[in-house]
Amino acid sequence: MTAPDTMASGSPAAGTPARPRRTLVVGAGAVGSFLGALLGSAGHDVTLIRIFEPDSERPLALIRPDGSRVEIPVHRYTRTEDAPAPDLILVAVKMPALREALAPTLRWPNVPTLTVENGVGAEAIAAEIRPVAPMLAGSVTSPIRLVSQDEVQWLGRGGLALAPANESARPLVRGLLDDFERAGLRVLERPAAAPMKWSKLLANLMANATGAILDMDADAIYRDPRLFEVERRQLIEALAVMKRLGLGPVALPGGAVPWLVRSLWLPAWLARPILTRVVGGARSGKMPSLRLHVRSAAPDAPCAEQTEVEWMNGAVARAGTALGIATPVNARLADLVDEVATNPERRAWYRGRPERLLAALRTDTARRR
Repeated sequence: MTAPDTMASGSPAAGTPARPRRTLVVGAGAVGSFLGALLGSAGHDVTLIRIFEPDSERPLALIRPDGSRVEIPVHRYTRTEDAPAPDLILVAVKMPALREALAPTLRWPNVPTLTVENGVGAEAIAAEIRPVAPMLAGSVTSPIRLVSQDEVQWLGRGGLALAPANESARPLVRGLLDDFERAGLRVLERPAAAPMKWSKLLANLMANATGAILDMDADAIYRDPRLFEVERRQLIEALAVMKRLGLGPVALPGGAVPWLVRSLWLPAWLARPILTRVVGGARSGKMPSLRLHVRSAAPDAPCAEQTEVEWMNGAVARAGTALGIATPVNARLADLVDEVATNPERRAWYRGRPERLLAALRTDTARRR
């Protein structure tokens, strides 16, 4: 199958023998391994790039929500440069590593590229580095766990929303969604990337920064009226930014984001239990990403890598500054996540002590006034 008859047509050209589409997954952690496994089960020829793993042909096992297990043939490479030419590049690295991960893909400048990173900004970075490639944006709402380098567990619910990030990608969205749907994933096509990514950001913000700073579960955060107010304020700030950008919240697979937004305006005694159940159910008991990142550090050491908070609460704060909208809660939460990630003493200071977080937020709000 040559390039023109892969993603665009969905079928081989006349007289051309059929073969699986070649998909290159750059960043085969939990999300990349999950999406790669699904595409492999739908007939794609999948190559995983894992920089800390030797080249091999070991299969990847996918554990489905019903407990069934399937092994999917994949190719594994340490270096992107060594991989065979792909028909699709799926990038699933952490945001701080995105530029570095995309650089080696320039050997295939025209290949359609799908970014599925958390937060806001991946598509702009990818467009800057790969300006001529059709660009797709994805939002994964299924909770996933990487059990080992050879096994990924799909915990259920959620799904995948896809949108074109540039016009040349628009004809490709439906065919790729069909492949994921054949693999059993719930999918949704969105007409534009920005509303989808900002809506996913709203869900990502919930109990994420606060959980990382305090090392507390979402359930405990949402049951504390004081912390619930912090959560509510960060989301209201994000919604104000979205409104100024002309973006409205949109539904995602397994995530009725517009309904969640409406619940923010309910009385706190009613909203808190509703959102507690929603957050816990959506994550299936899995910790939010920022808390997982901070917890990965040794107790007496800083985190080895930068967190993604710059593209979450930090993105809200930067957009607010550019638009003239006050976002003090998001700005302070972003600073505090970086603080606990880089300073183990501050991490211990805040752990399990909501009053210290609340004091830091009050002090910062007074200073900004």
